[in-house]
Amino acid sequence: MSENDILEMDSLSDTEEERGDAELGMIDEEVVYPEEFLPTYHSIREGAKVDKAQQAEFNGKPDSLFFNDGVRRIDFILVYEDEDKKDFEKRHTFARRLRRREYFEASLMKMGVELEATPSVVDDKLTFLKIHMPWDVLCTYAEVLHIKLPIQVNDLSSRPSPWRYLSWIAKPFYPSEDLIRKETEFFTAPFEKDRLDIKKTLFKLFFFSQAYYILSRAPYEIRGSIKKFGMNKLLDGGVYKAAYPLHDCRFNVRSSEEGCPNERYLLYEEWAHPKSFYKMQPLDLIRKYYGEKIGIYFAWLGFYTIMLTLAAAVGLGCFIYGYTTKDTSTWSNEVCDPNIGGKLVMCPQCDSCNYWPLISTCASFSPLIAQLVFSCFCSFPPVTLFLEFWKRYQAELEYEWDTVEFLEQEEPPRPEYEAKCVYERKNPVTGVKEKVPYTAWGRCVRVSIGMGTVLFWIMLILASIVAITVYRLAVFITFSTKLRNTDLKDLEPLKEYVTPQMATSVTASIISFVVIMILNVLYERVAIWITDFELPRTKTDYENSLTLKMFLFQFVNYYSSCFYIAFAKGKAVGYPGKPVYLLGEYRNEECDPGGCLIELTTQLAIIMGGKAIWNNIQEVLLPWVKNLIFRHCNSAASEKVIPRWEQDYQLQPSSKLGLFYEYLEMVIQFGFVTLFVASFPLAPVLALINNLAEIRIDAWKITTQFRRIVPEKAQDIGAWQPILQGIAILAVATNAMIIAFTSDMIPRLVYYWSFSVYPYGDHPDNTMEGYINSSLSVFNISDFHSRSLVTNTSIPSNFSSSLLFFFRYRDFRFPPGHPRQYEHNVYYWHVNAAKMAFIIVVEHIVYFTKFILSYMIPDVPYAVKEQIKREKYLTQIILHETNLKRRWSWISDSRWKCMERDITSFYVSQKVLSSCCTSVITEFLQHPPTSV
Repeated sequence: MSENDILEMDSLSDTEEERGDAELGMIDEEVVYPEEFLPTYHSIREGAKVDKAQQAEFNGKPDSLFFNDGVRRIDFILVYEDEDKKDFEKRHTFARRLRRREYFEASLMKMGVELEATPSVVDDKLTFLKIHMPWDVLCTYAEVLHIKLPIQVNDLSSRPSPWRYLSWIAKPFYPSEDLIRKETEFFTAPFEKDRLDIKKTLFKLFFFSQAYYILSRAPYEIRGSIKKFGMNKLLDGGVYKAAYPLHDCRFNVRSSEEGCPNERYLLYEEWAHPKSFYKMQPLDLIRKYYGEKIGIYFAWLGFYTIMLTLAAAVGLGCFIYGYTTKDTSTWSNEVCDPNIGGKLVMCPQCDSCNYWPLISTCASFSPLIAQLVFSCFCSFPPVTLFLEFWKRYQAELEYEWDTVEFLEQEEPPRPEYEAKCVYERKNPVTGVKEKVPYTAWGRCVRVSIGMGTVLFWIMLILASIVAITVYRLAVFITFSTKLRNTDLKDLEPLKEYVTPQMATSVTASIISFVVIMILNVLYERVAIWITDFELPRTKTDYENSLTLKMFLFQFVNYYSSCFYIAFAKGKAVGYPGKPVYLLGEYRNEECDPGGCLIELTTQLAIIMGGKAIWNNIQEVLLPWVKNLIFRHCNSAASEKVIPRWEQDYQLQPSSKLGLFYEYLEMVIQFGFVTLFVASFPLAPVLALINNLAEIRIDAWKITTQFRRIVPEKAQDIGAWQPILQGIAILAVATNAMIIAFTSDMIPRLVYYWSFSVYPYGDHPDNTMEGYINSSLSVFNISDFHSRSLVTNTSIPSNFSSSLLFFFRYRDFRFPPGHPRQYEHNVYYWHVNAAKMAFIIVVEHIVYFTKFILSYMIPDVPYAVKEQIKREKYLTQIILHETNLKRRWSWISDSRWKCMERDITSFYVSQKVLSSCCTSVITEFLQHPPTSV
């Protein structure tokens, strides 16, 4: 290609331009007509000469956070590859990128932003563009974004804690006060240039949001009435390789720069370092360094972990008590007794299976079953208390972090939303005409398509569960025929546990876990595509919509197999003479005589444990290995002095979805802990151990392995809050149904209180003796269906000939020879009535308890309400006095102090109104303003 060909790129037709855009992955639909969307002053005219960023060499200061002049602080970094150093044959592709980058940078400078470009020390193709937001620009956008800034130190004295005298006990568990000091609390108000003394109130803490707002809305190309804008589009198209704010120092070494706060170093030493695993989190410093959104996540995760300790203690107590008292379990002893369980022959559980002795399932009668009710009831109050106390704690954080009045209308629209605003509508709040990207009918179509796609993929998940169920039915036949005839001498310690039911459950659980992990990748892309198609207005709307879709996918994906085992398996199997078949070929699975509870526990342990181990390994190894490879590839430049911005570039970029996956992982775990805790009381213990590691892993990851995340405001945990409440409500029903239908608790209680004594039983007192014989029905081999008689001929040799024609199966039916043989007996109807009564009573009691607790525990503490009212009151006075001082600046200081006292009293009582007016009028007559 000749040089003339390169120069002719500007004269390409619109069609060729669009084709070139497609090559860059930038088909531009972001047409913006109204200029009022962007407070960017005036755009550069099309074809006008653009200014270029100032070039500067690295000054040799590796920890510097400033331009080379040492005065202007770096607020943001953009990284790009120099097009002049690219391969010659590819320069036609990069010419368009160069024009867009130069126009984008010129637009930033026209908006008042200051730029300085510095070539890379390690890679000569890279250039780092340092961005500084001058004072006037910060003030302008602070007002646009309604940023609240401090106006006065908070003089409200906090109420003394009743535990203050024991604070020395908890002191070792808090970060060192010498390193991390308590933040000063301020009264705040929305920033306005004409009302506040900005030199005293504007803090650097709030600058990142303005910088990101400007960068995400600066134009990079204009063709007539079409404006293309946004840093994100340039990143996607390869114009820039990275965009991030700077860490203030290295994580393990203090900065030598004067005035550097070294907040990253402090966070690593007192929070992210493994040695600090026992310390409380420095939430104020986390919020200051990473923003409220990151801070509220770690506050929630820490609060959730603390509340897990109660449920973990109860669950561990249940397990220990059940394990130590298992020898006193009458029904378990009967199964394991050679004279009882050893003489009972069970019917085959599949068409090609053999007969088997009941004693072979001795180990499946778990000692945890005796503690189901205790574990279930003790787990409901912690869930309710956790949600209610979290609301209170969240309200305290909202006040301390000044997000109480962070409303949706204050959040700016997403650039992707603004870019497609071509329709007009009247704003129902302001009454002003505004641009929107779709009509009401168009929005309805988008939502309908999104909902249809979600339902389709949920049905696909259910189809995979059906496939796994068919696998269980097919494999159970294989295990039943082979394990019974295989000598397991090598597995002698585990021989009693290796049953067909257990082998089928373990292998199916592993396959289910693998399928879940594979499908997660697909569902993520589908959910993102649907959410992008719906085009939510703000980033909060986008995250909430994506959260709901992903949780629906994950809920069905993770929990469907557990729901199948708990509520479907073994419920419709018929009886040996008339079994029920799935798809006309596979005989439905039956539960072990000990119930399906042990299988549900196995499923939960494998999925929950495997998910936790896989996620933690992935979170630790992936970023660490990537950074290690990057450093190895650049080992030749390791001896050079590398600037701060280039050190950060070598770290991993933060995810576009932010904390979405972290929340999702914890909420899925919360579901396992609450929905099925009746079957797995050790779930809270595993969750507690995982969360203690999760907090430090997440802290270590974002502090040491990732670039600094752009701080964002957040009032709460968003859509996750109602999701947690929904799980808590559903948990009441699922645990009650697990106890009633999945466990053997209700049949045992019915036998103990009714069928063990007169008129049904022969025992004089209530007892569990004879329960096993009572819960197993009798079947005559001559009544087998011909389909089942073909291979069921193998009978254990140690049984007497008198028992060869009568076998047992798990059900409550009349015996053969009875006028109503193989029909359900009275025991069956008593048990089902007891199950329904149990569910109704438990649900009403628990829901009523939850309602009472929710009513008694207010969402916002009374002390916080008082502080909010006090702050509003004082803020009004301070702002009013500021306006009066500016308008009446000619009044003497002594007279102004008198007026301040009168004005302050005016808010308390209107009786001083005349006095205040008199003072003002007198001063006005004695010292009239010169302007008048």
